Amino acid sequence: MKEEQFIHLVRLAWDLHRRGLGAAVELPMGKDPALLVPRESGPLRVMALARKGTWFYTWGRGEDRRVRALAGDAADRVWEVSR
Repeated sequence: MKEEQFIHLVRLAWDLHRRGLGAAVELPMGKDPALLVPRESGPLRVMALARKGTWFYTWGRGEDRRVRALAGDAADRVWEVSR
């Protein structure tokens, strides 16, 4: 599962890179990987999680803080939140 998380996070990082925003994949030992997106108030930590067979990017709790990983606007949503 962690490999799939990594693949989704790298895909998001690349999509953000195309929009002119840098990001770094964090691979902590014993914890889930995350994408760290820089912003003035501190990095936005984006996780890739599977729920009922569907992958999501999430950056907090609540429906308004997640987007389907394969959604066409996923990178746009994360980009907007990081601004």
